[in-house]
Amino acid sequence: MKEKLSTKLIHTGDWQDYKKYQGYSSAPESLPIYLTSVFAFDDVPSVDQIYDGEAEGYIYTRIRHPNTDAVGGMLAAAENGEEGLVFSSGMSAITLSILSVVSAGDHIVSSPVLYGGVHDFLANELKRFGVEVTFVDFINGDVEGAIRPNTKLLYTETICNPLLEVPDIGRISELARKHGCYFFIDNTFATSVIVKPLELGADLVLYSATKYLGGHSDIVAGAAVGGKDLIARIRQKIVLYGAILSPAEAWLLARSLRTLELRVTRHSENALKVAQFLESHPKIEKVFYPGLVSSPDHERAKAQFTEGLFGGMLSVNLKGGEKEASTVIASMPTIKFVPSLAGYATTVSYSAKTSHRFYSPEELKAAGITFGQLRFSIGLEDAGDIIAELDAALERI
Repeated sequence: MKEKLSTKLIHTGDWQDYKKYQGYSSAPESLPIYLTSVFAFDDVPSVDQIYDGEAEGYIYTRIRHPNTDAVGGMLAAAENGEEGLVFSSGMSAITLSILSVVSAGDHIVSSPVLYGGVHDFLANELKRFGVEVTFVDFINGDVEGAIRPNTKLLYTETICNPLLEVPDIGRISELARKHGCYFFIDNTFATSVIVKPLELGADLVLYSATKYLGGHSDIVAGAAVGGKDLIARIRQKIVLYGAILSPAEAWLLARSLRTLELRVTRHSENALKVAQFLESHPKIEKVFYPGLVSSPDHERAKAQFTEGLFGGMLSVNLKGGEKEASTVIASMPTIKFVPSLAGYATTVSYSAKTSHRFYSPEELKAAGITFGQLRFSIGLEDAGDIIAELDAALERI
């Protein structure tokens, strides 16, 4: 029977063509974007084998797909980890990873200096799950004293947001092993270019891949890298909560990772020059950047980080408050005010009004966040041009 046009259009160029391409002696240099919601099978035994783990393959894109597997493998290689996962956002990566290891009656010890959304999840949302959280200064506080028999997790960031503090990753890892806890660490501000926390004893490295891993301000994604068993537990949560990253965004993330080392190196070099300029500026009260010799975290950062690299993020306290901060923000023509960070262009954020907006006054004070504090994400422009624009803006206050 001769097929009608609609039938031809539906069944030409489908999976049968893909199977044919698999036999070719050449392959695309860049992994294709697999824009499909489902995968087709020749027969029932084929799907049984995949579900039962007896054969490799894909079933449904919400579970996993070639693009997430590819970028997960790239991330695992970058961290020297066993396996990597990618998520629909950094928050989904962090929250689902935490939920995979705690249950009602458990306890977490966390740094209080975190991205605001994560702090909210730990301080408020986990109460609904019967999980208690104690916040302790991971640099100067008694972390071990806060650990209880039911403590399941220690949690912090490699470069803490927004004051750029640097905890001793090896020491925290030792405490976690001593007390039988997991140790999860958010490596968003540093990336594997600057430090590989798994090599220092962490169990899981987490990312808002929206930031440096993506690096082009065009995707929202999250990531986790760790051991196979732990990643398998977290993968179950991705499937259950529907937090898979889309094929197109996974492809874009893989594209971005190709230039990660080049980008982060330039971000770091520029940030150090800008931090040194701002530290000497008469209208700046304090600069928070671990690359500065004056930083209380400098020696600890030097001991853990790739030589000469301290990241592209820095914060400053202006000699003034909200009025002066607003003036500086409004006076910069190319340094845009955004509620995020780590794109290719230099940007500014106002933590008290964006990422930490919902902190109480007491929480802001405890975290060292003021209304005269600005956080800069230093981009890939010429460092002299960045400095000139900042200097002109500061002259307005």
